[in-house]
Amino acid sequence: MDTGWVNKGLSSASDTFTKTARICAGDIEVAAGLVVDCLKGGGKLLLCGNGGSAADAQHIAAEMSVKMKQVRSPMAAVALTTNSSLLTAQANDLGFETVFSRQVASLGREGDVLVAISTSGESPNILKSVETARESGIKVLGLTGCGGGKLASLCDVAIIVPSDDVPRIQEVHIAVGHLLCEYAEASLF
Repeated sequence: MDTGWVNKGLSSASDTFTKTARICAGDIEVAAGLVVDCLKGGGKLLLCGNGGSAADAQHIAAEMSVKMKQVRSPMAAVALTTNSSLLTAQANDLGFETVFSRQVASLGREGDVLVAISTSGESPNILKSVETARESGIKVLGLTGCGGGKLASLCDVAIIVPSDDVPRIQEVHIAVGHLLCEYAEASLF
């Protein structure tokens, strides 16, 4: 069997990680500080995304709340993607664009951080959630790619994966999520 496609895929992923490390390391450090300051101050992380980015939001929230590398007290993190009754009622009654913004309005407080994940940086419901966060004094950490889209300019810190390839962007997003969890865990416990 020809495994060239495997090597090509893994090389592409490796190249994207290498470029991200070179271009985004400073932004990742700033993001880690934002997360730690939020949690030290008694705030929480609110995470949102669509599709694979929704899965990333849930994955990161789980690592924060349960454990990354060590058993410790939970860190406050809520994935806004998990309440199917709320999401479907919201989308049906008020439009899909509002599924995250209304949760940010009801759950978010000044001192919290919204982690907005959008590979394109153009998802209307993510942009609306960021707008709501800004109105509420909530800091925004964006995880994006494809040049950052509209999302990048709306964030306190944006980590823009230097790629237009959605699978590669998502692979880096979850790695960045792991780094943020590891840094917060090491800093707080």
